[in-house]
Amino acid sequence: MAAQSFDVVVIGAGPGGYVAAIRAAQLGLKVAIVEREHLGGICLNWGCIPTKAMLRSAEVYHLMHRAKEFGLSATGVSYDLPAVVARSRAVAKQLSGGIGHLMKKNKVTVFMGAATLPKKGAVSVKTDKGTEELTAPSIILATGARARELPGLEADGDLVWSYKHALVASRMPKKLLVIGSGAIGIEFASFFNTLGADTTVVEVMDRILPVEDAEISAFARKQFAKQGMKITEKATVKKLDRAKGKVTAHIESGGKTEAQDFDTVISAVGIVGNVENLGLEALGVKIDRTHVVTDEFCRTGVEGLYAIGDIAGAPWLAHKASHEGVMVAELIAGGHPHPIKPNSIAGCTYCQPQVASVGLTEEKAKAAGHQIKVGRFPFIGNGKAIALGEPEGMIKTIFDAKTGELLGAHMVGAEVTELIQGYVVSRTLETTEQELMNTVFPHPTLSEMMHEAVLDAYGRAIHF
Repeated sequence: MAAQSFDVVVIGAGPGGYVAAIRAAQLGLKVAIVEREHLGGICLNWGCIPTKAMLRSAEVYHLMHRAKEFGLSATGVSYDLPAVVARSRAVAKQLSGGIGHLMKKNKVTVFMGAATLPKKGAVSVKTDKGTEELTAPSIILATGARARELPGLEADGDLVWSYKHALVASRMPKKLLVIGSGAIGIEFASFFNTLGADTTVVEVMDRILPVEDAEISAFARKQFAKQGMKITEKATVKKLDRAKGKVTAHIESGGKTEAQDFDTVISAVGIVGNVENLGLEALGVKIDRTHVVTDEFCRTGVEGLYAIGDIAGAPWLAHKASHEGVMVAELIAGGHPHPIKPNSIAGCTYCQPQVASVGLTEEKAKAAGHQIKVGRFPFIGNGKAIALGEPEGMIKTIFDAKTGELLGAHMVGAEVTELIQGYVVSRTLETTEQELMNTVFPHPTLSEMMHEAVLDAYGRAIHF
């Protein structure tokens, strides 16, 4: 059977791949996309979206318990875990189906199967019906990543869960151990802790949420502790002894190892890129610690071959993958797009309280040699936060003292994942403190704290 020819073949239909395919099609290119599991990838099916649906259930449950504070009454408050999971799966399914519709609308040919690259400019797809041979001068790798598994801590779906098992939890953990306190670990810890699990988090670094600003991490830690979470930092889970209905975790901290019993363990110790079994090495693609090495335009060094999203390294965020997809599609179509600036990509964590940030932390700004001005504003000084019953939180801004450049912004508190984009736009526009101070923020909103945190960096905060 003759090979089918395309202008672009995209491998992987997650938020990087499907967006790259749509943009390439919009630009008049003939596009095929190959996906081995489900359209929308991890993000829509097993990551960003279904976790947010579950966390929303936990948030509503938490608020129902606080009804009295708001002059309301709610009695017999309880939850139905299978129904929470079913809602989350329905949300994921609705969005995944939407991707199929977008592919049809944009005339992108979809091949469901596993891809390999037998030679430059060729893709072989093993489908249920046999093998399809595709050719294209441009190929975009968007195969994503999967959960890292540490020896002895592997998930079994019964006592030890990966994020996938946690998303379709068949039972409510009574005593839960979460290994790793990055975004994934903390979101699951927050979800199960809110629903009443006795939750312990173990983090190998010296603080939880280690990529965040130290002050924000410390604030979040205090809030989690208030909610009853137990947190051990600078600690390692050495091994797990599995027995019927229980796991004994050997946790090493400060040179001492302690054994603790749990009924459930969630492993969230990072990710590894899906680089195997594609034939990349034979093509001469450079791979460093499970990630494809690329330049700022996502070029791999092999002519016509690009890598975007998680497979191309940090930050491992869906929105970074999507933007890289658009950039590469425009590059292939002969455009001159700007490269993505990793420091202007926001990170959001949907625990309670939420955490969001963009740009440099205070520590990194100092290490990079900047003289800095730092501003802070607490939620307790904001009318809308108090009216919402959410007075716990803070916003922190970091400016270059000489130029007024906004180097970084860091937030913890209610709805900060929706607020952060204000600072993201500011960084993209290369705004200084002057423009931010001269911007009129609407009242009463949480966003006013963003204004105050800028004013505070220059000793001009009004409401605190």
